Amino acid sequence: MKIHNTLTNKEEEFTPIEPGKVKMYVCGPTVYNFMHIGNARPIIIFDTIRRYFKYKGYDVNYVSNFTDVDDKIIKRANEEGVSASEISERYIKEAKTDMEGLNVLPATKNPKATEEIDGMIEMIEELIKKGYAYAKNGSVYFRTRSFKSYGKLSNKNIDDLEAGARIAINDEKEDPLDFVLWKPKKEGEPFWVSPWGEGRPGWHIECSVMSKKYLGEQIDIHAGGEDLIFPHHENEIAQSEAANGKGFAKYWMHNGYLRINNEKMSKSLGNFITIRDVSKEYDLGVLRFFMLGAHYRGPINFSHELMEAAKTGLERITNAVSNLDFLLENAVLRELTEEEKEIKEKALAFKKDFEAAMEDDFNTADAVSAIFNLVKLANSEISAESSAELIKEVREIIVLLSDVLGLKVVKQKEILDEEIEALIKERTESRKAKNFARADKIRDILTSKGIVLEDTREGVKWKRI
Repeated sequence: MKIHNTLTNKEEEFTPIEPGKVKMYVCGPTVYNFMHIGNARPIIIFDTIRRYFKYKGYDVNYVSNFTDVDDKIIKRANEEGVSASEISERYIKEAKTDMEGLNVLPATKNPKATEEIDGMIEMIEELIKKGYAYAKNGSVYFRTRSFKSYGKLSNKNIDDLEAGARIAINDEKEDPLDFVLWKPKKEGEPFWVSPWGEGRPGWHIECSVMSKKYLGEQIDIHAGGEDLIFPHHENEIAQSEAANGKGFAKYWMHNGYLRINNEKMSKSLGNFITIRDVSKEYDLGVLRFFMLGAHYRGPINFSHELMEAAKTGLERITNAVSNLDFLLENAVLRELTEEEKEIKEKALAFKKDFEAAMEDDFNTADAVSAIFNLVKLANSEISAESSAELIKEVREIIVLLSDVLGLKVVKQKEILDEEIEALIKERTESRKAKNFARADKIRDILTSKGIVLEDTREGVKWKRI
């Protein structure tokens, strides 16, 4: 299995630290509002990668945090006249609702920053003890130049970095490049007691502490959006490796940016779209399918037209599975013919194509193409005369591979009341008896009840309108 490692900028064979196990940390959202669709991309991508590891038999310990103390959270709380914890708890709940809609598996652990303050203080104390950090006027800063390999993830030369937009200029720092580990309290802000006074942690320290606590000092995969490479993940490496005295994450994975109609998403442009906004027009399974249609490391463009195409594509898969389910109801269980054995071999070959795509740095776009090839095979090669064994085999492969991608493709079977079932049966018998007037009358009655019939080569199908 090949993974593109941001740290080396190469595709590398995946070898876990502990055989059969994967320790994976994914940076989660800052919870001050509904998550936007840019947040959805890493959530979907890394959930899919986690699912594939599980499919291959790995035991996956998957940790993703909630940043529940932050300037944006405090600002929102002050605007509404409520506590910061009320804001964060509200939007953690909303985030979990969106994740469920996106069919994201629950994390092994979703730690919250406010519940890990003691661990952050301990790591900061360790960094001060080792000379990597210093306290000044209630603040604690990391001596960036003291970590000799700083910049190895983002490939930045520390001598070329200057105080600017990303690095706040602060006269009390020893060096403008130093970053904050602990900051003193301000009026109206939540705070915790520390050896340096009342205050709260900087952003970067939380992930170093939570990753260590729930996964250990060294982990297999650390992941997040491309925007986190610098300074967040760069600072995490510096903190963790300086404090622990060993390498932090073996593989670093980052997804590319998302744009809206070929523009950067921003509130000023009026194109800021939340996951909840999308859910008003589409099932969130469509958004998930859309996100998987491009390689995770590349950019992706969101538009109504592309979402419509994703909706159509997902329906192709669900309709194929639905058709196979319908065929199974009356299929005969018998030995496969030679022709059917060839069809089965084709299906298994497409399954191998799916696995090859996923093991080539999780190329979900090609994995989806393999599923479409299975759908095409099912639609063209399987009929009412096919063996139940073949129908079941092809159906199970499509459903299994779709599930690896987190796609729900099995329609819940609806239960018709006895009157409607009787009418459908009577219409079928009327058509056999060539009593078309009565058959048409029954169709009209069913339509008035919200049931539409479709006569197919496999038999009569129905759906609600």
